[in-house]
Amino acid sequence: MTGKTSRTTRNVLVGGAIASLLMATAEAAQEPIVFPSKGQSSKQVEKDKYSCYEWAKGQTGFDPMQVPTATTPPPEKKGGVVRGAAGGALAGVAIGAIAGDAGKGAAIGAASGGIIGGARKHRSEKAQEEWAQKEAAGYDQRRGTYNRAWGACMEGKGYTVK
Repeated sequence: MTGKTSRTTRNVLVGGAIASLLMATAEAAQEPIVFPSKGQSSKQVEKDKYSCYEWAKGQTGFDPMQVPTATTPPPEKKGGVVRGAAGGALAGVAIGAIAGDAGKGAAIGAASGGIIGGARKHRSEKAQEEWAQKEAAGYDQRRGTYNRAWGACMEGKGYTVK
């Protein structure tokens, strides 16, 4: 697998995880309740809802009907115990060969590389989680702004919106 292919696969997997998180956030968002306080018919209510959807979308640049997507690329995934151990072992062999004991150098290198790789993986996973939370918070903010605009439009048309 080439570097480009594995990066693309990683981006698809991370993108899917973010889409799932954003979809869960979108589903959790409460839809406003609309009361036709001027006796509007159900047909008129639907017409006004759509009209306000179009207006609010134009005012805010947010479309709640679109599948949520990330606004920034995810941080690059780094580290791993196995990957770190392999790199450490290679470095250890080279250093051990110079010192006269390649086997011992490889063992020491693998152990230290594994520890370092594990620490990098932990930091990488934390960065991924923080990025996902930031993306979800941004979505919530954009959705809230849209909901306020939509509600203002509906109130302007004679509805009570809660």
